[in-house]
Amino acid sequence: MEEKVGIWKANLTNGLILGLVGIVYSLVVYFLNMYLNKAQGYVFMLVEFAVLFFLVKSYRDNFKHGMITYGDALGVSIIICLYYAIIMAIFTYILYTVIDSGLLDKQLAMAEEMMQKKGMPQSTIDAGMSIQRKMMKPAFMAPFSILGNMILGLIISLIVAAFVRKEGNPLLDTPTVQ
Repeated sequence: MEEKVGIWKANLTNGLILGLVGIVYSLVVYFLNMYLNKAQGYVFMLVEFAVLFFLVKSYRDNFKHGMITYGDALGVSIIICLYYAIIMAIFTYILYTVIDSGLLDKQLAMAEEMMQKKGMPQSTIDAGMSIQRKMMKPAFMAPFSILGNMILGLIISLIVAAFVRKEGNPLLDTPTVQ
């Protein structure tokens, strides 16, 4: 008889894989001093899409006998993204507190410089920087990274599920148990 594995347990490894990819990518970007470059964020979205596609496809092939509905694929993809978001929140906290505690100051300085380049009045810059200093704390950023990663994960999941879904005739395509 076939053993049933829960969807959360079955995708824990997939979530860990996506989380590890995210950490490695973040560390590479950090060590190459590209963390202030916006283009690297778009590159990671493509990487995340590709990895998530293969993880959901792997789940479909290994646990669903090659067939999965759009809704199931979306659910699996969101579960993987939730694990990923939690891992990245922990990593974000460690990055800003242990790895480089001065990284926030660098990001705030860049934000102030960008406001000055746009020609904003100094009073507006000071008000904006005051708000950013209050909000840009590792303990505040980590939980909000979960929210941000889940929103992005949902958007990517909607697309991935459309590509991974594979439905068939349940009477003809039901696998036989050996």
